[in-house]
Amino acid sequence: MSFEYTPPKYAQLIAELERRIDSGEYPAGSLLPSEHTLMAEFGMARPTVVKALGVLRDQGWIVTHQGKGRFVRGRPAIPTSRQPRTGRGLLDRAETQVASKVLAAGSVEAPNRVATYLGVEPATPVICRKILIERDGEPSEISSTWVTADVGEGTALAEDADLRQGVRRYVESAADVSLDHIIEHVTARNPAPGEHELLNVESSAALLSVHAVACDATGKPWVVVETVLPGDRHELEDAYPIR
Repeated sequence: MSFEYTPPKYAQLIAELERRIDSGEYPAGSLLPSEHTLMAEFGMARPTVVKALGVLRDQGWIVTHQGKGRFVRGRPAIPTSRQPRTGRGLLDRAETQVASKVLAAGSVEAPNRVATYLGVEPATPVICRKILIERDGEPSEISSTWVTADVGEGTALAEDADLRQGVRRYVESAADVSLDHIIEHVTARNPAPGEHELLNVESSAALLSVHAVACDATGKPWVVVETVLPGDRHELEDAYPIR
């Protein structure tokens, strides 16, 4: 089974336009090539080009002036595409890159919250993979991945060996899909049974729970990843431009 990954066309266009802006080929204040020019140069359909330009606008690389066109702003002070977003990190992290121990891997009944995120009925059989991650010799987080049985069965996600690539690569290969965006849900709670022993915290300790739901471009969810973090050992930080 191959896990080679080719970014979608709009992502390739974004990367190339960012490179040209960074290199000065498209200097700040200059008029960006028109949609038709980009379509012809890169051999892409208009919706693909428009989507890429929309992302660059939202991230602050370019600005649109009605009736005049799109102009280069330059590298944003806080480029969104390079922020270490929690959900993206969970999907792309390889278990071989961290000190981890596989706690469980196989078929389970979907918990209510996970079932809702995956769009299946509660108690539906799904594949769950749970690992314990340590940092500096201390338990740091519990990470759990859930996918539907048709996606996870027969893949490395259901095996107890460390994953050599991020969860995203396995899901995209097994489901023949490109994951497009992530929806994060952050909550605080007390430890579930067994968690306080694994994380070496009190049974009444405050934990941070981050659920990352990865969807394709249509909004269909394909994988849920949850990380459970001791509240006194972690701080979640984000940064984004004001426009």
